[in-house]
Amino acid sequence: MSRVCQISGKRSIVGNKVSHSNRKTKRRFYPNLQTKKFYWPEAGRWITLKVSTSVMRDINKKGIDAVMRESIQSGKFRD
Repeated sequence: MSRVCQISGKRSIVGNKVSHSNRKTKRRFYPNLQTKKFYWPEAGRWITLKVSTSVMRDINKKGIDAVMRESIQSGKFRD
């Protein structure tokens, strides 16, 4: 499974690792993804999602219904 957030679409980005002598080599910055089970009361079931921690905060603040609705409308939701 790829390292992509299923709700926000966050994925790894590429940058440079810079040594003490200022040499630059390519490296990857990975998003902080967690596999988490959420209860979705609208569907009446548990769903397992691979989400970033920032999305987990949004779910705690707004609720899973609102976050899923926003994600589906913006086209970022990955099944």
